[in-house]
Amino acid sequence: MTGRAPQEGGARDAARALFVDLTGREPDGLWSAPGRVNLIGEHTDYNDGFVLPFAIPQRTVAAVGRREDDRIRVRSTFAADAVEVGIGELDDLFPTREGQEPGVPEWAAYPLGVAWALRQAMDSPGPLPGGVDIAIASDVPVGAGLSSSAAIEGATASALDALWDTGLDGAALARIGRRAENEAVGAPTGIMDQMASMLGEPDAAIFLDCRSLETRVVPLPVAASGLAILVMDTHVKHAHSTGGYRERRASCELGARIMGVPALRDLSVADLPRAQERMDDVTFRRVRHIVTENQRVLDTVRLLDERGVRAIGDLLVASHASMRDDFEISTPELDTAVDAALAAGALGARMTGGGFGGAAIAVVEQEAVGTVSQAVNAAFAAAGFATPLLFPVTPSAGAHRDA
Repeated sequence: MTGRAPQEGGARDAARALFVDLTGREPDGLWSAPGRVNLIGEHTDYNDGFVLPFAIPQRTVAAVGRREDDRIRVRSTFAADAVEVGIGELDDLFPTREGQEPGVPEWAAYPLGVAWALRQAMDSPGPLPGGVDIAIASDVPVGAGLSSSAAIEGATASALDALWDTGLDGAALARIGRRAENEAVGAPTGIMDQMASMLGEPDAAIFLDCRSLETRVVPLPVAASGLAILVMDTHVKHAHSTGGYRERRASCELGARIMGVPALRDLSVADLPRAQERMDDVTFRRVRHIVTENQRVLDTVRLLDERGVRAIGDLLVASHASMRDDFEISTPELDTAVDAALAAGALGARMTGGGFGGAAIAVVEQEAVGTVSQAVNAAFAAAGFATPLLFPVTPSAGAHRDA
């Protein structure tokens, strides 16, 4: 499949139809949040570092309506059956302890976890907020490293914020989403995905300091520069709640302890020789990726400000090499996509997302999207891999009410 994005807007109709099927009535509103592409800055977020994501056009939509009781019922196109719990029962389900499965199907733990985290953030011990029915559909490819999970969290949080009148801003709702993912789903992710999904803007990336949560909008005029960002979804699924992600995070925490700093954010490239003397090879390489990736994010922001999108290609290539060799989170499919895109003339390319599968991105000339896509497809066929899904994306708006 080449050059065709998942059907933007299809989730809106699907969520509304699912809600009507579930309840026999129209929803009170539709709220949506986008997936995201991380332009650069991988695994730096939980190390208090820097990231540079942008929201994409593909979105998750939550059709939501009030109930007359205090129960929450969720239904999704991801699963056949609805899940229903009392709002007062959420504290019995969450938080999920280390190694424990959520008390509901994993897909339902995302929206119900948001409801739990939002309830925790509300004035307590106030009365229970009113019950809701939630129907969810998505255009964001699942397991592709485009943060379909944060899109679910953002759409649900935006809807409940409105219906429960919590008055929280986008950054606060992003923290709600992160808490849901960390404590309800049990995935030890940082806050980058949720911030990108909530705060994204058209033709811009969000430069996020993951320690202070300060953000800056960085112009990313891809189309106006005559370029396209091509997503190359390998169809190799990944899951943040499984072991590889946890192991990388544990290595980073060990490296910080060895160096006596709160987080790897506090190390610079100049500290790496000293780190290498103190650490085993694997821990050092994990640390080296984080430290150099933080610097690459800062350099990318500077180049975007000074010279524009065309100047950042080499930094994307260096980022992929670091993830492949030092952090060891790439796969043969991701390496093939990156190598084939670069050989076909891409200005830069790298895997994006948590790794162990998912998608890569390539910055290409608009008129070369077809040529690069053909080259990637040919390389996958030659390697015996499944045909990738290839489609261009543009920086887009964050979470909002649709109807």
